[in-house]
Amino acid sequence: MTLQLESRFHSFSFRFISRYKPSPLCLCGDIMAGSSAQSSTAERIGYISRIESFSACHRLHSIHLSDEENKKVYGKCNNPNGHGHNYKVEVTVRGKIDAKTGMVMNLTDLKKCIEEVIMIPLDHKNLDKDVPYFTTVVSTTENVAVYIWDNMVKVLPPGLLYEIKIHETDKNVVVYRGE
Repeated sequence: MTLQLESRFHSFSFRFISRYKPSPLCLCGDIMAGSSAQSSTAERIGYISRIESFSACHRLHSIHLSDEENKKVYGKCNNPNGHGHNYKVEVTVRGKIDAKTGMVMNLTDLKKCIEEVIMIPLDHKNLDKDVPYFTTVVSTTENVAVYIWDNMVKVLPPGLLYEIKIHETDKNVVVYRGE
């Protein structure tokens, strides 16, 4: 079957010619035979994310800056009484989709890792006083993401962790990929 279309615009002339004979069995047969764009035995990579929320308070204050510099750099977030957030954290793993289980990782296992690394040590805590890591590190959301990354890689299989994404507010989001 040949389809010809002609169209003229001012001095331009376009001609489209297509020779296409669809076979109703062609696509279906290829897919059923496993000869799609990627063979069924080819390595498939998947991404799995789990989102959890935790509440914590902190004060942005660097021991390397004077009180005046801290106020200038961190503004109202340097309040001596601190302030809090309802953080939303998204942990993403990346890996081969197992041919037997059909999973990159069992979500139940990922949930347990998140509970151990994020929820127990951080939820309803004062980050600066209750989490030893933040006694010498400013508890910015960037550093919270680094803290979570560094501890998640300890409990996950090597090379599986892909990304930590933290929503400090609806408008402020930090992404960390271990770089």
